[in-house]
Amino acid sequence: MTDTEITADLVRELLREQHPDLAGLAIREVPGGWGNQMWRLGDELAVRVQRMDPTPELQLKERRWLPELAPLLPLAVPTPVRCGEPSERYPKHWTVMTWVPGEPLDHSSISRSTHAADALAGFLRALHVEAPAEAPIGSDFGTPLKACADGFDRFFDAVVLDGIADEVRAVWDDAVAAPEWQGPPVWVHGDLHPANVVVADGTLAGIIDFGALCAGDPAWDLAAAWVLLPAGAASRFFDTYARADQAAIRRARGLAVMKSLFLMLMGQNGDRGLPGGKPHWGPAGRAALERVLNGM
Repeated sequence: MTDTEITADLVRELLREQHPDLAGLAIREVPGGWGNQMWRLGDELAVRVQRMDPTPELQLKERRWLPELAPLLPLAVPTPVRCGEPSERYPKHWTVMTWVPGEPLDHSSISRSTHAADALAGFLRALHVEAPAEAPIGSDFGTPLKACADGFDRFFDAVVLDGIADEVRAVWDDAVAAPEWQGPPVWVHGDLHPANVVVADGTLAGIIDFGALCAGDPAWDLAAAWVLLPAGAASRFFDTYARADQAAIRRARGLAVMKSLFLMLMGQNGDRGLPGGKPHWGPAGRAALERVLNGM
């Protein structure tokens, strides 16, 4: 964390110091963000400024791997084009990246569910390839579900579930009991939720925020079939993805429940005015949870 306020003037000063050829472009703040703050830079770029993240690891990870992965992926993803280093003016890292056009799903909606299911499945088929030996291993994402038991319990105990607690717990317990991923670790986005995907023309147009990128269990991303897609689209997604066995689907349902509870908790925190809370995430989390409980 830093006490320095991130403003448009500060971003322009940082550009003048390190990338002066970009300093004349228009700068506009992008609402939202927590670990990083985003600023539009002209029409095609954005500046991602490290804010609450305690270490630069997540930005450095994006710088290292997104240039390799982006050409392989069928949806737009932000690609680093310039690096900003800590300085006397601002003590943290910042990165100039390509801008992904559209609106984040937490401020929009999907109306073309079949197209979105196919787009998400195609993206994950392309991403879920064996990761190289030097790929990062996630501690909070991509891991076996048993390692997440404490996190699930924390979310479960904090969220009001209005009579569905037993169903929610049953889905999680079934997921933990499912066979673990037996294949090689594959690339996993890890943190697919409504604020990290972009929608245009009623369907998925891009995937953003790869700070959780790691090698691990693809079920972490398959949970998006319920967390992101409209009701009834999960079956189409899994048919198109065509690589998930029943064990992976069971794990994905449990992870979708955990992610839904997280969204609901962030919504509750927002309603209470707590730092980092997102009031509009609560309804999105509850809707996702209902989709999980209603099956495919």
